[in-house]
Amino acid sequence: MTNKERTLTGIGVGRGIVVGDVRRMPDPLPEPAQTNSTIGPDAELARAHAALQATAQDLRDRGARAGGLAKEVLDALALMADDQMLLADVKNRIDRGATAERAVFEAFAGFAQILEMAGGYMAERAGDLGDVANRVIAYILGVPAPGVPQSDTPYVLVARDLAPADTALLDFDIVRALVTTDGGPTSHTAILAREKGLPAIVGAKAAEVLVDGDVVLVDAADGEIILHPSAVRIEGALAEAEARRAARENASGPGRLADGHEVALLANVGSSKSAAAAVEAAAEGVGLFRTEFLFLDSDKAPSVEEQQAEYTAVFEKFPGQKVVVRVLDAGADKPLSFLTDEGEENPALGRRGIRALFAHEEILRDQLTAIANATKATRADVWVMAPMISTPDETAQFVALCRELGIEKAGAMVETPSSAILADHILADADFVSIGTNDLTQYTVAADRLLGTVAHLQDPWNPAVLRLIREVGKAGEATGKPVGVCGEAAADPTLAVVLIGLGVTSLSMSPIALADVRAEISRFTLSEARELAERALSARSAVDAKRAVSTAFSNTH
Repeated sequence: MTNKERTLTGIGVGRGIVVGDVRRMPDPLPEPAQTNSTIGPDAELARAHAALQATAQDLRDRGARAGGLAKEVLDALALMADDQMLLADVKNRIDRGATAERAVFEAFAGFAQILEMAGGYMAERAGDLGDVANRVIAYILGVPAPGVPQSDTPYVLVARDLAPADTALLDFDIVRALVTTDGGPTSHTAILAREKGLPAIVGAKAAEVLVDGDVVLVDAADGEIILHPSAVRIEGALAEAEARRAARENASGPGRLADGHEVALLANVGSSKSAAAAVEAAAEGVGLFRTEFLFLDSDKAPSVEEQQAEYTAVFEKFPGQKVVVRVLDAGADKPLSFLTDEGEENPALGRRGIRALFAHEEILRDQLTAIANATKATRADVWVMAPMISTPDETAQFVALCRELGIEKAGAMVETPSSAILADHILADADFVSIGTNDLTQYTVAADRLLGTVAHLQDPWNPAVLRLIREVGKAGEATGKPVGVCGEAAADPTLAVVLIGLGVTSLSMSPIALADVRAEISRFTLSEARELAERALSARSAVDAKRAVSTAFSNTH
């Protein structure tokens, strides 16, 4: 008797189609027993301290090997293992008789509880703490840390979620696709999978039924996992995958539609290393240069000279091309002791982004000075934008400061509903705007963009989000100023066509996604893109919007 074909759904990341056997991620280590130490507090503390240090160094080493966004994430996790308040808590528990492994477990659990109570981004970081704790405890016990299954043959990895430390160093010759039951499209797992070009489906609750050895077909573009696929289904899927591959290879040159309408295809970068990947992928420039990597590993802001050297290294890779720099976006899940406020009940709605920088204007002035100096030293066309703009007054204040410090192109990120609705007023002062669809979606639907329990709401196809983007597009057309998208939505080739139809003039994404988007948009004229956008806008849900556009795609192309 053959197993009946069954379709499981989730949120797709990328465009890949993979057929393979399932291997499940092992469960975390069991909770350490509540037994008293038999070797004394000094010896227990030495075990715990050595394990914390070794784990922090291992995370940094993994980050250095992975590079890009993975390095930023793993460096942040290493800081958790290095936290002195955490070590003090571990010591207090050991002094009361706990073993090293129990003290570490309780200290991390207490830390995680504090983050969960804070809500928003901080609550999601509690899951990362659990992974770090597992690694520390495994080191103490002298056992392997739970991680990716070892195999000599390729497979599809299925997990509740994947820790950043594991995602960063996946062997793509062995792990061909990733399926998680938790997480959303902008979770660390999804972002790192997209950057690495690994087909993934996240937030697939129904995938809990999958067991080792199950044969599945993973279609990231459609967000589907086909359990026990038929031979006919497999043949059709592999043919489609080959067609997509051929389209990617044949697409070249600047981004343009079938009628010649130009849409700049840019890259999101976070360091000089990822900038090199953008050049290799034929990006037309940089639509989002994240500058946080300079600040996250320090207890003070870097000097103007230190920043200038790093900015210059990136700018030099794009002579004559546009590089859009986002000034420091701290707060929420990226707190900085020298910049952001401690103890905020909901940091995602607190003093983050430009709000934090205005409260410490000397840090903003130094960064803008460093950017201006680096611009003069290179031939890049440098634009600068502020994160988390909510009002026209904030925009005017930021643009005025940029002008004062010698920056010619100053803009704003549209990440809140208020800035989208008031885009016409914001563009009265700003030279351009760039839409951060990750945060815009989060704030529109009031659903934490990193929280798996509300992942189904975190979808940029939501017509409410698309209607806000249309307002920004209209403001750009009315003022004759550029409107970009630098959120993860730009990496969805189908949605990219819709965004162009909404008035977006440039798309910025992970370098790995550029070829797919370039190929897809070249199939449609501007009038067709606008027609598809109208179909999406008239839908009642994200699922209906995507279905309406996909149906129109298949009928016309």
